[in-house]
Amino acid sequence: MTITPLPPPKLRLVFHIDAVIGTPVDLGQSADGRRRRIVPHVGGTFTGSELTGNVVPGISGDWQTINPDGSSVGDIRMGLHATSGANLYLQMRAVRHGPPEVLARLAAGAEVDASEYVFRATAQIETAQPDLNWLNLGVFTVVAGRRPNGASYAVYLVE
Repeated sequence: MTITPLPPPKLRLVFHIDAVIGTPVDLGQSADGRRRRIVPHVGGTFTGSELTGNVVPGISGDWQTINPDGSSVGDIRMGLHATSGANLYLQMRAVRHGPPEVLARLAAGAEVDASEYVFRATAQIETAQPDLNWLNLGVFTVVAGRRPNGASYAVYLVE
């Protein structure tokens, strides 16, 4: 049997999110040594060639699990309201890891260049807008970075 090589994926930037974060709510350390915390997204914007709009406060945030080594897993959920009137629901499963000294600087709220650590996610987007149904059907990957009082996310469609 001859196996035909599969084509490599291509990435197309859908939009870039600049989220403003509020004060984290630390839920404390669990018996397994991991900390739980919730980081609200209190505002922000997203811009792209086809979609622009705002991060909806009150329904957006990052439900984090912080591991003993400082790495983290995030369940990031955002309501997005496009200038076209469309509403989007974005959910990401994120991982962030890097050298301990870099993660310590991030935890202290310092400005840390995103090239010093890894912050990546997979994402799903839902919308009821018929002309944006391609978002419901898409597979997305995200490159992210943390900044003081915010986070940036570049959301790519995997084609």
